[in-house]
Amino acid sequence: MAREQFGICAEPSLHGYYLLFNVLDDNNDYIRQALSRLPALFDKYADRFSESNLTGVIAIGSNYWDELFPQARPKYLQPFSEVSCDDRIAPAVNYDLYIEVRSDRADVNHIVAGKVCALLADSVDLVEQIRGFRFLDGRDLTGFVDGTENPKGRHRRDVALVHAEDDDRFSSGSYLHIQRYRHNLNHWNTLEVKEQEDVFARTKVDNEEYTSENKPHTSHTKRTSLKNEQGESIEILRQSMPYGDMKLQGLFFVSYCRSPEPFNLMLKSMIIGDENGNFDHMLKYTQAETGAAFFAPSLNILAELMKVEDDS
Repeated sequence: MAREQFGICAEPSLHGYYLLFNVLDDNNDYIRQALSRLPALFDKYADRFSESNLTGVIAIGSNYWDELFPQARPKYLQPFSEVSCDDRIAPAVNYDLYIEVRSDRADVNHIVAGKVCALLADSVDLVEQIRGFRFLDGRDLTGFVDGTENPKGRHRRDVALVHAEDDDRFSSGSYLHIQRYRHNLNHWNTLEVKEQEDVFARTKVDNEEYTSENKPHTSHTKRTSLKNEQGESIEILRQSMPYGDMKLQGLFFVSYCRSPEPFNLMLKSMIIGDENGNFDHMLKYTQAETGAAFFAPSLNILAELMKVEDDS
């Protein structure tokens, strides 16, 4: 039975370090070897700093997958498609590799991220690195709780991990989408609290969701709380974290799912909106500056990468 990467469904951490790489030419064999060794590296430092609750995730970009693992491809893996409407845009940026390091200690994350970069060495270009942090009781920098609709308990695995009946070859893997949002907090903070609450359709302090009849069609909750034809909730597992300093602030959005379709539907609902043109008014106060699609394979597939190298 395939074993998932533990970091996919892990509970929220206090600190995150997100590394995005592009692979340099003719380094695929080395990358296969390095990626197959990363789970053991994560385990080593998770044991060494056991109180930090360290987890890691390794994911491969949609555009790079066929080079790295030419034998087979996850059934629904597709490049991130740019979505735009009027002045709202979700851009697509190409990355080959995504490495997520999360724990309750920023120093441990720094150590492990450094070991990851040292292992990948000159075979990659580190395109972007984001340090995320838990803000208050799991809130975004807007002051609202983030990820309230996340699945709980064992249901997290049902939502986030590919089921064997859907794609047996890649079961226990996960479709990953990332976007780095940059907030305009100066603009946001000009709103009265009730105006901010109407944007989310939640109360700010108590995090109570508006009743259905009181939700504006332009609210973030309305635009992302979707249902399928059977009336069932369409879900993703969010592992997002705020990031920033005194100049730039935002949210590093991370979602895992057994299929890419839920994320794609939510993004289109936010940007394009419904048949009446109701889009997510949170987009008046934040802008996605990146967007990419990856697949986070099972530990079994990561172990197979060494065999790909041996057979090449």
